[in-house]
Amino acid sequence: MKTFNTLRVIFALVGVGMLVGAFFSFQSTSTFLETATATPGVVTDLIRSRSSDSNAYYPLVRFEDEQGRLTEFLSSSGSNPPSYSRGETVRVLFMPGDAESARIDGFFSLWGATLIVGVLGGVFFMIGAGMFVVSAVRNSGAAKLRKTGQLVQGMFQGVEKNQMIVMNGKSPYQIVCQWQNPVTSDIHVFRSGNLWFDPSEHIQRESIPVYINPENPKRYWVDTSFLPRIAA
Repeated sequence: MKTFNTLRVIFALVGVGMLVGAFFSFQSTSTFLETATATPGVVTDLIRSRSSDSNAYYPLVRFEDEQGRLTEFLSSSGSNPPSYSRGETVRVLFMPGDAESARIDGFFSLWGATLIVGVLGGVFFMIGAGMFVVSAVRNSGAAKLRKTGQLVQGMFQGVEKNQMIVMNGKSPYQIVCQWQNPVTSDIHVFRSGNLWFDPSEHIQRESIPVYINPENPKRYWVDTSFLPRIAA
């Protein structure tokens, strides 16, 4: 549980940090476009950058600044296949008096970093926030069932690991019990919430209290309050 709480906080904070970074990147590029000078440039070469599983080609561009001096810069945006070819004429933007600020006037060259950081930040934030929302919804549903649900006694069947969740190489445990509806004779199988310790030796009973929605027994909450708590 501590790991889960830590992870959701980390994901949310990383997401917020990246979204803030994307906002400042957007502001910086917008300011740059408002004051930049445009001039033609030529792609003189394509510099290949290798990684473990792919290659990317970054255009090397030559242009003249406002004083007529030839300047070269390597674009911070690369792709495979290359977006430009050697000898191709491109539009270059740079801050007056600062040729080193030059960028190719292209969408990804200008907005690529903002887009990537913003998308990743949004994903991290949604995962983190989603963890909080799911926990809140479950807790709210459990509280409502405890207050308005029907209490039944499920016959203890055993303890299983929830293999759908793995944290730090470990999966949580769930108590499994079943109850036969006396009205319909249907058998319902109930599973408790995730428990981050094996509760087997602490279950000295044949039945487990379960609160159900009488109109829809698939909505239920297994009461595990009889189990000891993990020390903080």
